[in-house]
Amino acid sequence: MNCYDTFIIGHLSRDEILYQGTTENLLGGAVLYAAYAAMAGGNKTGLLTKIARGSEELLQEFSVPATDVHWLYSQDDTAIRNEFLSDDRERRLCTALSIADPFLSEDIPAVDSAVYHLAGLIAGDFPEELIDVLAGRGKLAVDMQGFLRHAENGVMVFKDWQNKQQCLSKITYLKVDAAEAEIMTGLTDRREAARQLHAWGAGEVMVTHNTEALIYDGSEFYTVPLRSRNLSGRTGRGDSCFSAYITERQRQAIPEALLYAAALVSLKMETPGPFRGSRYDVEAYIDQVYRDAC
Repeated sequence: MNCYDTFIIGHLSRDEILYQGTTENLLGGAVLYAAYAAMAGGNKTGLLTKIARGSEELLQEFSVPATDVHWLYSQDDTAIRNEFLSDDRERRLCTALSIADPFLSEDIPAVDSAVYHLAGLIAGDFPEELIDVLAGRGKLAVDMQGFLRHAENGVMVFKDWQNKQQCLSKITYLKVDAAEAEIMTGLTDRREAARQLHAWGAGEVMVTHNTEALIYDGSEFYTVPLRSRNLSGRTGRGDSCFSAYITERQRQAIPEALLYAAALVSLKMETPGPFRGSRYDVEAYIDQVYRDAC
């Protein structure tokens, strides 16, 4: 049986990026960004994804060794158009052009992992029963995008998760961005939203924002600012930050893990695509840009 530090489950996405009058086609998806961030930290990383027939070449885009890339065929690939509406890339209109098949409990391979990471893109990627299955096998990390973002006639809309209070107690690490936190709790204050999500049962709650990454563990708030010198690599911010945090958290306390994750994603955002650096690059960036936080 293969053993991993993190096992990431999610779809790749054929992304169409529209920004300031230009169009760019990139391969994205939370599983891609999360896998690169995990590998950069030196973690033994496995993943499960689904692809359409004829898309096998997409699997070569992972930095994970081929023997650790588990995959199944899907009727379609997921494809998403992201139209950024503001210069800071915080406002965007997302349209689902096609959606891959969901992951079922019987799709999960016989592996052992310290953390199982659900890196979804669209509600329906994961049936709720998968939360029970994976929580019984190890620590469960969940990005709420895969439960809140719905495709209605292609247009992406965010809706609250109806069964959140029945499921959050099974999640060790929960990630939301500021908008998702408000949708789930009705609270605009990020700290109060994190406090409420923890009160509903989530373990360590991460709230990402364009200014900072925040963690609440039920007793204390931890924050580290994001200090990117440009935003050309904005896409994949939350996916990279969350993956870096949950993997680093297996060897470090919360403050050190959060600093590492914030530094990695700040550096990642300076270059389009997934983070292709190393732990050494992140540590050098911390010395250069986060000296006051050390």
